[in-house]
Amino acid sequence: MSALQTAVLLLLLSCFSLIAPPCTGGGSVCSCNITNSRCDEFGVCSCDPGWDGELCDRCVPMPGCVHGSCLQPWQCTCETGWGGRFCDKDLTVCLQKQPCQNGATCVMEDSGDFTCLCLEGFHGPTCQKKTGPCYQRRSPCKNGGLCEDADGFASKLTCLCLAGFTGQRCETNVDDCQMTPCATGATCVDGINRFSCLCPAGFTGRFCTISLEDCSSRPCLNAGRCLDRARGFHCVCQPGFTGTTCEIPVNRSNASINASINASTNSSTNPGHRSPGWERPVYDDRPLKVTVSERSAASLSDLQLLVVLVLLGVTVCVVLLTAILIMWGRCRDCGHAPCWPSPSQQGERNSRQAPRDDPESQSSFLTAAEPQKKKLNVEVIQT
Repeated sequence: MSALQTAVLLLLLSCFSLIAPPCTGGGSVCSCNITNSRCDEFGVCSCDPGWDGELCDRCVPMPGCVHGSCLQPWQCTCETGWGGRFCDKDLTVCLQKQPCQNGATCVMEDSGDFTCLCLEGFHGPTCQKKTGPCYQRRSPCKNGGLCEDADGFASKLTCLCLAGFTGQRCETNVDDCQMTPCATGATCVDGINRFSCLCPAGFTGRFCTISLEDCSSRPCLNAGRCLDRARGFHCVCQPGFTGTTCEIPVNRSNASINASINASTNSSTNPGHRSPGWERPVYDDRPLKVTVSERSAASLSDLQLLVVLVLLGVTVCVVLLTAILIMWGRCRDCGHAPCWPSPSQQGERNSRQAPRDDPESQSSFLTAAEPQKKKLNVEVIQT
């Protein structure tokens, strides 16, 4: 092959590499836009910021762009008839909708907004208001009143007053004490849309309806709680007592004992106070019986019984597992021999171990051999 042929071959290979797809992945051709994305190992296009689409060939417009498009990311090129930064201003509003009233002229601005040039005697954003009494002079309404003249088309103005004021020009303060809201002879003081009550001695509250003297003598017995009322008081009794002053026990058998205790407590803490029908208790020598109610032992609940059964089952499983592991260890030490020998093998093992283990058998064996030794010694001496 000549040098010219080699050069031509290299030139063809380089041209083929230029026209080949920009990237491949997973054995498939990736057709992503190489300037706006990259191709991963699976042949999927990963777009750069500002680009979107399956092939990353569609730009992302400016956020908030309504009637616009883009050639580059974050642009907002307005469509025909729309303007403004976000293409949300209708440029045909003056021609189609004609928002200006009363003969005003509509003018479009560069920002996309419109302005109404009002005729003489009119004003407002769309020239909808007439130069009426409220606009021609300063508002005559007092104390924060709002001047109204029907957008200037009314011949006379009116004042819309705030709460607490009245009159043609809102100049009069409403008398809030006119309905005499204060009770028990209290003095009412008028304010701006409010009032206050100056209570006499012994009363309190917004309307002076709460008496301070009803509960001062502590009329509620047996730790009852006293509540002041407009006329009198009310006792909130503790459990087990009832009555106007919580003087009646719910258990009638102990009524006399509790009444005596309450009366003695009252006389010691407040000698001047005597409840109606109070008499000094009379004590006799009869023994006082006290009944103690015994509460039976509560049985186990279903949840507690379930827990006990689960713990019992776990304990049995642990014991069985321990026994199995011990027996398996013994069988492993035995090797191939059976772990539980037969009765005959057990007897032979015992017979073999008896001479070594039993001290009595050893002593009897020695005693039986001693005469034979003496006999042999005598025969030797005679010879």
